[in-house]
Amino acid sequence: MALADSRLNGVIRQLEQGKPAFTSFIFAEIENAVSFAQSANDGVVFEMEHNPWNIDALRIAMQFMLLRQQIAADASVAPRVTPLVRIPPSGDEMNQWFAKQALDLGAYGIVWPRISTPEQAYNAVAACRYANLATAPYYQPAGLRGDGPMAAARYWGLSQQEYYKKADVWGVHPDGEILVILMIEDVAGIDNLEAILKEVPGIGVLLFGEGDLSQELGVPRQYQHPEVLRHLRHVLEVGKAHNVAVGHPHVDASNVADIIQQGFRFLMTFPRRDFGALELGLKLSGRK
Repeated sequence: MALADSRLNGVIRQLEQGKPAFTSFIFAEIENAVSFAQSANDGVVFEMEHNPWNIDALRIAMQFMLLRQQIAADASVAPRVTPLVRIPPSGDEMNQWFAKQALDLGAYGIVWPRISTPEQAYNAVAACRYANLATAPYYQPAGLRGDGPMAAARYWGLSQQEYYKKADVWGVHPDGEILVILMIEDVAGIDNLEAILKEVPGIGVLLFGEGDLSQELGVPRQYQHPEVLRHLRHVLEVGKAHNVAVGHPHVDASNVADIIQQGFRFLMTFPRRDFGALELGLKLSGRK
């Protein structure tokens, strides 16, 4: 398949086809990277918000996401499992350098915590785009990303000029491979959601943040509380109205059918280790 006709970002590939994309939060560790690189997930989100920002650990983990046998078998540089990164700063910090460093390593997208206003959403998308002249096509949101593509181009398996053609935000540029995911996790963000989606192009996914929102509502981690569910339904309805995928952060075997039926399109399953054989073995051997 020719490069110009290929879609490198597997999460975007599923969303473009109208199918749900499956991902998981994982730590930036070699064991996790090796395990999830061989999974059926469309992508993984390296969780760097509530873990230390260790850029060396992220670099190494991302390298272990690459499987030479898979690349050879597919005859494509597109990863089977697409690496994304959740960065530390909340939206009101208006920070950009965390996104720049993750993208410069070759991440295919950024998860932005606690986006509450159109200004913060604009900053999130702009930070993932290179600068360009106001007369250029697809100018807005005006790019803020500094130019240092060498490592990212190498990670994507492209020349630098090929990387430039692909390294734009999906939803702004049709060939963009970078996915911008905004976490909506406070009342202000929910109240401003219509304005955010009307004013800021390039938002690929809205990821509902049940943890922070439930804290603010005074019902911490009570995800089935009526107020939490009411806000969740609102985010889903607004996302659908603007044709922006909405993500659910807590998907398991008990709720996945309902979540798909409701129309969530970015599904985050819990990366649980399976001790089923151990439990059965202990029982069968009389140890439990």
